[in-house]
Amino acid sequence: MNHHKPLDVLIIGAGPTGTALAIDLARRGLAIRIVNKSDHIFDGSRAKGIQPRSLEVLEDLGALDSVLASGSTYPLLGIHAGPLAVPWRMMRNRQPSADVPYPNTWLIPQYSTDRALHDRLEQLSHQVEFATELVELTQDTDLVTAKVAGPDGIEEITARYVVGADGGSSAVRKQLDIGFTGSTDEQDRMIIVDAVTTGLPRDRWHMWPRPGGRFTGACPLPHSDLFQWMIRLAADEEPVLDEARLNERIRSTTGNKHITLSDIQWTSVFRPNIRLAESYGQGRVFLAGDAAHVHTPAGAQGLNTGIQDAYNLGWKLAQVLAGADPALLDTYEAERMPIAAAVLGLSTKKYDGIAKLDPSSLKRGKDEQQLALTYFGGPLAPADSNRTTTLRVGDRAPDAVLTGSAGKHVRLFDVMRGPHFTVLAHGRDAAQALDQLEWPSTGAQLKRIAVGSTAERADHVLTDSAGTLGSVHGLTEDTLLLVRPDGYIGHIATGDFLTSTRAAIQAMTPPAGNHTVSEASPGTGRVA
Repeated sequence: MNHHKPLDVLIIGAGPTGTALAIDLARRGLAIRIVNKSDHIFDGSRAKGIQPRSLEVLEDLGALDSVLASGSTYPLLGIHAGPLAVPWRMMRNRQPSADVPYPNTWLIPQYSTDRALHDRLEQLSHQVEFATELVELTQDTDLVTAKVAGPDGIEEITARYVVGADGGSSAVRKQLDIGFTGSTDEQDRMIIVDAVTTGLPRDRWHMWPRPGGRFTGACPLPHSDLFQWMIRLAADEEPVLDEARLNERIRSTTGNKHITLSDIQWTSVFRPNIRLAESYGQGRVFLAGDAAHVHTPAGAQGLNTGIQDAYNLGWKLAQVLAGADPALLDTYEAERMPIAAAVLGLSTKKYDGIAKLDPSSLKRGKDEQQLALTYFGGPLAPADSNRTTTLRVGDRAPDAVLTGSAGKHVRLFDVMRGPHFTVLAHGRDAAQALDQLEWPSTGAQLKRIAVGSTAERADHVLTDSAGTLGSVHGLTEDTLLLVRPDGYIGHIATGDFLTSTRAAIQAMTPPAGNHTVSEASPGTGRVA
């Protein structure tokens, strides 16, 4: 297959990060391809926790229903001490609220997450090209050329941008010669096994701690008869992966002779990598997910951080392809690298705590849920910007339950869903500014919401009957709130609405007079 016209974006790697990016770009109408070295979808449980913020992202991308149907909330831990099993709650199950619709971490094996994302991508008329491996990567000021080896031989693919989402051993990162700073402890190894298991109740995530940080754990995988087994080895211990010896070892370690593993689906010997790329890209090539950062498994952070890399990068690529200043793409690394560095620290602390048998290391809370992550103080969220009583520029825009016509409840997230920007005008003066606010005709479009006052150009006129905007969003005066396509606040104006908002818009959109649309991607607004 040869493309005479360059792609908009070529994605290398079809795990959760790469596929989430492909979905975001496909729904924007961009010309994309996504290739994967393996010849099939990933079939292991590996990363099995989806955090509340990622659930919101998956809802926006259209994959949430499948993810919810394939998972469950986390069970209690059952910490075994001799014949006793002490129940321990890793996290408190919360009820949905007006501002947080999905408050609980979702337990779902990675193979189910991958399938949900791949199915969603197919709904958008795109498929992963499996058994296709990157061989060589070159670029100039205008294009990237990727040489790939696939089922039909060697092919050269040209694209305006390339994204490497190809894991910790990223071929893209190596082609760019970008350093991967950190450590791998070769002495610290853990066997991970997905297997049908009998003789063990499925209402607990079982844990058998041992001195020296060793432990055996068994987590029931939802909607299956499988457990994910985790066996942390001693420094001089050889891993055993055959069924008979695994059964012997587990029965010996747990003291439970009734446990039986059979029909092993997937095995891996895991070594904790703690690494961060020295940069998130070079020229027209970017890194995302494990290609840019790898974590310990503690706290369920790696997959979630990767999905949100994709969510941050997708709209920026589309905007630059539509004619926005390419400097917008510099904000990807500036916003995401500090997040990854903080997450690396969090997951490492949790993992080290497990080695010390520290009960607090098993707790999961606000930090792990990633709802409080912010880009405040970054290039698109200056620290001297206006704020509300509860929110700053760069913060996640919370959900809200508002009231529409005939008293019908309207979720703010439902209005915001899609590849557009959203501007919310609270109060009469802000609504007047909403009517006067101009928007470029290319790139991501703008959805206008007026709350508490009418506006001629509003797409929705709503009221805050439940007071959510006042209590959660902190809107106590006339306010114009601009929300980016990735659900983070791009600007807050509490006065001089038009001047300050226009300045913020210019940094994220094509020039207002930009009307030329490329023939290569009809309907995308991409500039020729």
